[in-house]
Amino acid sequence: MAELYTPRDAAERLGISYPTIKQWLYRGKLRAVKTPGGHYRIHEREIQAFLRIDAPAAPKPKKMTSSVSGRNQLVGKILQVRFDGLLAQVKIAIGDQSVTSIITADAARELQLKPGMKAAALIKATEVMVVRV
Repeated sequence: MAELYTPRDAAERLGISYPTIKQWLYRGKLRAVKTPGGHYRIHEREIQAFLRIDAPAAPKPKKMTSSVSGRNQLVGKILQVRFDGLLAQVKIAIGDQSVTSIITADAARELQLKPGMKAAALIKATEVMVVRV
């Protein structure tokens, strides 16, 4: 029998956020079966199809040993990585906007961050303001 994944497990395999995979399921971008209880399960072949489409030439990243609680995840492409002593400045293009983050140089090296790579900015804040533009 083919292996089935929960949406959360499939999101981790694909390197995307749980809310994103739920939207893909609702919009039909990713096919799944429903259990008798109404829960989605995604076949391994569906995940493999997406991995083949988006697979970079570089080796796949190692599986994370811990989960991340941040739910505000903005996925984009790295524009720039600048090292300065113990810190690294990482600039990520997300649509027509960009996000800049300061992280440790060790973390940037461990993640092997380079311009052109797909990456996510995880934002955790106690307050978010909205401004009409």
